[in-house]
Amino acid sequence: MKNLLRSFIPHSSNTHPAEWWRAAIGACLGIFVSAVFCRELYGIDITLHLLGPVGASAVLLFAVSTGALAQPWSILGSYLIAALVALLSIRLLGNTINAASLAVCSSILLMCVFRCLHPPAAAVAICIVTSKNELSPMGLHVLGPVMLNAVCLLAGALIYNNLTRVRYPKAQARELPVPEQVPLNSDGFNAEDLDKALAEMGEFVDVSREDLEEILHKTEEHALRRNRSDIDAARLVSRSTQSLSLEHSMADAMKMLAGNDSKYLPVLDEDKKVVGIITLVK
Repeated sequence: MKNLLRSFIPHSSNTHPAEWWRAAIGACLGIFVSAVFCRELYGIDITLHLLGPVGASAVLLFAVSTGALAQPWSILGSYLIAALVALLSIRLLGNTINAASLAVCSSILLMCVFRCLHPPAAAVAICIVTSKNELSPMGLHVLGPVMLNAVCLLAGALIYNNLTRVRYPKAQARELPVPEQVPLNSDGFNAEDLDKALAEMGEFVDVSREDLEEILHKTEEHALRRNRSDIDAARLVSRSTQSLSLEHSMADAMKMLAGNDSKYLPVLDEDKKVVGIITLVK
């Protein structure tokens, strides 16, 4: 129960308030432009029926644009699939709750198959099924306003995000090289290890594999730097049974390290003060 209650506590945010404003303004502009075009071409009623999923898509395209769910193919492919599936569900079950449920279920499966998972597309399917007098009677012509909104929102994200120095879309990166700072004999992970870990999880992760690998490599790199530099000298001296003086040679140091259980030796001056540390880093 304690863990369950703790899960309701929001996680700390790593984003700056300036990024909040950037995303909010971008989403506002994207929704406005999409709605204006749709209103002029298809009328206010159809525009209002599709405004819900457009708003949800705007959050992804402008606030979390690096995520896998916010990429161009995700919004275009998902909107197209959702619209077609909704029309088929109406044909089979009419404008009913059953049809809406079937449309959402089928849309999710097809979006996964075609690698274009985009949650707001489920709302597109529901809007078409439940809009008995506006969207449903249009038949295949409903693809017009649906895809118009998707294209306008995507165009807005492409322009605004890049103008505000947020690279969009996220290019598919090749396999990332291991950072130069990491020794060749490091016990760190490689690309195959990451693929196996993701396969074992088997769950949806709203981050591209390339971004995840880059984050992990950077984390590993920072940890390595910390282990090399942030060393408490006093603690090492207290734990070490041997030490070096300034008169010892490197050969002496290597010989003492080879016979010492620890991987470090403090270097002391004549007053027994630490002036350096010699370590073995794997």
